[in-house]
Amino acid sequence: MAEIIKRNKALSVNPLKASQPVGGTLATLGFDRAMPMLHGSQGCTAFAKVFFVRHFREPIPLQTTAMDQSSSVMGADENVIEGIKAIAEKSNPALIVVLTTGLAETQGADVHRNLKEFRETYPQFDHIAVVMVNTPDFTGCVETGYAATVYEIIKALVPNAAEAGTKPNNRPRQVNVLVSPMLTSGDLEALRDTIEQFNLRPVFVPDISDSLDGSLTEDDFSPVTIGGTPISELKTLGDATSTLVIGASLQKAGDLLKEKTGVPSYQFDHLYGLQANDDLILTLANISQQPVPERIERQRSQLQDAMLDTHFMLGQLRVAIAADPDQLNAFSHLLAGMGSEIVAAVTTAHTPVLANMPVKQIKIGDLEDLELLAKEHKAQLLIGNSHAVASAERLGIPILRAGFPLYDLIGGYQKTWVGYRGSRQALFDLANLVINFAHEEIEVYHSIYSQKFDAAQHHACSPSCH
Repeated sequence: MAEIIKRNKALSVNPLKASQPVGGTLATLGFDRAMPMLHGSQGCTAFAKVFFVRHFREPIPLQTTAMDQSSSVMGADENVIEGIKAIAEKSNPALIVVLTTGLAETQGADVHRNLKEFRETYPQFDHIAVVMVNTPDFTGCVETGYAATVYEIIKALVPNAAEAGTKPNNRPRQVNVLVSPMLTSGDLEALRDTIEQFNLRPVFVPDISDSLDGSLTEDDFSPVTIGGTPISELKTLGDATSTLVIGASLQKAGDLLKEKTGVPSYQFDHLYGLQANDDLILTLANISQQPVPERIERQRSQLQDAMLDTHFMLGQLRVAIAADPDQLNAFSHLLAGMGSEIVAAVTTAHTPVLANMPVKQIKIGDLEDLELLAKEHKAQLLIGNSHAVASAERLGIPILRAGFPLYDLIGGYQKTWVGYRGSRQALFDLANLVINFAHEEIEVYHSIYSQKFDAAQHHACSPSCH
């Protein structure tokens, strides 16, 4: 069991985490015709938007209630109600998600009461789904904000089986898939391809691979998201044959979906490495009652070969990792399976999954903590987002860019990490980073007897030899 070391500083130096509203926004962007609105100052929304634009390199729909000095003191209920009304009138979205910020939470905002007042005042917008989520940015991280938003969307928009008349296995080929924020657009596309090979139809909740994958459309501009999971699909989740929950952070949301629909649920903490993907493939084979396709068996053999090829570079490699809990857990198991040693592990929030990681100590902290630990334990490789690049440069070690945000890497949001193929490529990427200089070379051994033998030969040599 890993030892969890809590924060002991009154401030963050070179912060690692992004805020809960950023995570809630990311979850919202995975639904079709959706609009996230941050209940806070304009600056809160502006900084969040910068993160998304630099990471995905796409226009991001994001609104704000624009709290100012007066509303921060006197109350901002009108900002919320009128903000929802303005979005509903101008953009006609299918979904509006209101996410609180630290300013609104400190001010004492009650957004759930605001929603009731909005429904009473403007019944003409009853056809637009509105979900309120408490995501204060003085606690938690992207992962917890994302998980809270998925939970509230399921709570508000997925009907109970008894009310909706849904029944498990009414759609015998449909599989619900709740996906963690650690899964990239490329991960979702790879996962979709794997599930479809078993003749199953996945419904991702949410689906950023469709809305943030960089595809061009005929429309010059859209005020809301284009692509993603349609809100209408949420009403069909109770008819599915099974639910796959990818990521420990979504266990609460998965339990709620199972409770509301009765659909059997399967939990996977991550999909990195051989064992995790074996569990997924066996589960899909059991759900579909079909044999494992030969193409997937070949991909498994290729991953095994890659593990054999890269263990020379990754075995006993000292690694430092900075990531949100789900991704830290995934990389820890992948590297531990290859014989690497996690000498520095820093994460953003204390979640239950931390206790089961193959790591001695985990620090809840920032990139300064990571840098100090990595230097103390002589780390040879660092894994982190683009904010960790400067730390790697100061340490003089290579970095594998992973997580959010990735603003100095083109196409980072499309990189595939999951599945046999994604895990194989991850091992190759890790090995290529360290193949030339990260491992210390064993010093050449010179025998004292060899030196004496050479000296004796020299003296015994005749003058004609010189």
